[in-house]
Amino acid sequence: MSDPAEVLIELRGAEKVFTQRVRRGRLRRRRRQVRAVDGIDLTVRRGEMVGYLGPNGAGKSTTVKMLTGILVPTRGTVRVDGLDPNRHRIELARRVGVVFGQRSQLWPDLPLVDSFELLRHIYALPAADYRARRAELDELLELDDILATPVRQLSLGQRMRGDLAAALLHGPEVVYLDEPTIGLDVVAKDRVRRFLAHLNAERGVTVLLTTHDLVDVERLCRRVVVIDHGRVVHDGDLAALVRATGATRTVVVTLAEAGPALAVPGAEVVSVEGVQQRLRLASEDVSASTVVAAAMAAAEVVDIAIEEPAIDEVVAAVYQRRLPPPA
Repeated sequence: MSDPAEVLIELRGAEKVFTQRVRRGRLRRRRRQVRAVDGIDLTVRRGEMVGYLGPNGAGKSTTVKMLTGILVPTRGTVRVDGLDPNRHRIELARRVGVVFGQRSQLWPDLPLVDSFELLRHIYALPAADYRARRAELDELLELDDILATPVRQLSLGQRMRGDLAAALLHGPEVVYLDEPTIGLDVVAKDRVRRFLAHLNAERGVTVLLTTHDLVDVERLCRRVVVIDHGRVVHDGDLAALVRATGATRTVVVTLAEAGPALAVPGAEVVSVEGVQQRLRLASEDVSASTVVAAAMAAAEVVDIAIEEPAIDEVVAAVYQRRLPPPA
């Protein structure tokens, strides 16, 4: 059991039900209840970086909004550092940072630096603390060249770096990131990921990351929580997720010359492309070295490579309900 002093985020039986009015005929409407979050239990310790995954409509953003106090749970409890986020929104606002990838907290018509100055006054930051923190963020996020640019003229990647800085100016203990790399190019994504890794490793900031970009998870998160239809279906490390879905490694064999598919015990040939054949291990109990040895005995092999299961395939297996919910 986790030490209560180390627990920063805690949800117990958290539910959120929305009531919608659905048209029924020309004049009549009927009420329909939509259960966005359905009894989530989740604990995040200080200093963790947790990937919070799920398909569209799974309840990820609703969870984040309950953690920030924007939404109140219909049932159950939500606590951040022991406090109810809705009842203690002002107190927690000074200790929490939030970035929604598709929404900005920056003022579009103002230069980026003016947004930072306004946030300094909103959070009542001492001038010395603000200057030191902004200098650090300017360096880590490479903001110097865009500080004088109006926010609406920034590229998406530049604006996201500005939003990250804005969320961290007040030195929060925990940061909720909702799709922070959505729409970014490869270079911008890499810059954001490196910054988040530094933030967690060097400053000990707790991060809850919701994303559809599974490379974010591979690069940043040791622990992964997967939800579907508002329920947790996996909570553990990536390796455990891979094992639970039955995903296995693939041996890529390059032959001296093209030939028929190899017959190798314990593996299935999933593709043949000229001299290259891909053999997927039948189960995680099958040794890759055994398959390699059998392939080399069956044909002249000039190169061998081992590929780990692709995380997108693993998570897709969860979404398709091939992974049973935790007991």
